[in-house]
Amino acid sequence: MHTIVMSMINFAVIGINHGHINGQVNALLNAGAHFVSWYASEPELCAPFAAAFPQAQLARNADEILNDPSIHMIVTAAIPCERAPLGIRAMQHGKDVMSDKPGFTTLAQLEEARRVQRETGRIYSICYSERFENGATIRAGERVARGDIGRVIQTIGLGPHRLNLPSRAPWFFERARYGGILCDICSHQADQFLYFTGSTSAEVVSAQVANMNHPQYPELQDFGDVVWRGNGGTGYARVDWFTPDGLPTWGDGRLTILGTEGYIECRKYVDIAGRPGGAHLFIVTQKEVQYEDCSQVSLPYGRMLINDVLNRTETAMSQAHCFLAAELALKAQSRAEESRM
Repeated sequence: MHTIVMSMINFAVIGINHGHINGQVNALLNAGAHFVSWYASEPELCAPFAAAFPQAQLARNADEILNDPSIHMIVTAAIPCERAPLGIRAMQHGKDVMSDKPGFTTLAQLEEARRVQRETGRIYSICYSERFENGATIRAGERVARGDIGRVIQTIGLGPHRLNLPSRAPWFFERARYGGILCDICSHQADQFLYFTGSTSAEVVSAQVANMNHPQYPELQDFGDVVWRGNGGTGYARVDWFTPDGLPTWGDGRLTILGTEGYIECRKYVDIAGRPGGAHLFIVTQKEVQYEDCSQVSLPYGRMLINDVLNRTETAMSQAHCFLAAELALKAQSRAEESRM
């Protein structure tokens, strides 16, 4: 019965400019959804995507997909500044949305999406993959909910990335198109701060961005950090484009969750102490130190989002949380850039 229900969901993709699209599609496919069609305007991106997902048909244009009544959800990893306009159009066409992060590059886009979402009642979900697609972060949520470290009082999120210049498209270096480093990368950390502290309101205490070492790309921000204060705790985040080539993966993403009775550290993509693979969780309580390999932990986001589409619920992520995480990243970006003037 469960599998039959899942087969009722049809989705389509518009915009494949970021590699996150593969994880987004697979999250839905693994939960039983049907991938019907897709569209991208860049020929160089189309061939590998078509080879990865041969079950879906290439549409003639985006309108063909938006006007298809059989499609329940639009999935996008378009150029960041194009995601919100597309998502808004999708909701106006009666479809739910799963966007890559950042879901918005301006506060005006966010406010328009909020208005249309209220009017249409559609789902606008942002796939915060550092939480939804990593077993260590999923398990951390379970341990926190169980009370293993007491009440959470702070999160520290580190999001280093490898720049890998030869692979980058021109939009990557244009501030108006990618949104700035805090808007973009740090939306992950905003999501985790809200989730683990249980905060439903928050403010930016301080924020900064800089181009520390890439003067040849004046609009690139290669470093940023932010402090948030919420009604459930505080958060600090640092993001950057300085992962050295010696690291065997694209970035040593980490999350530390401080509680009143212990703390958790997630080493999401690599353990530089030598354990293979990613999704490593360390927990220190009043009794002991524990390590858990979370590489086989089930990732429920796709399944829960499909159920939300079917039942008009908010189990994968509340709409308020989705929008507030984006707002905190955007406000941090604005605060940081104002302080540079």
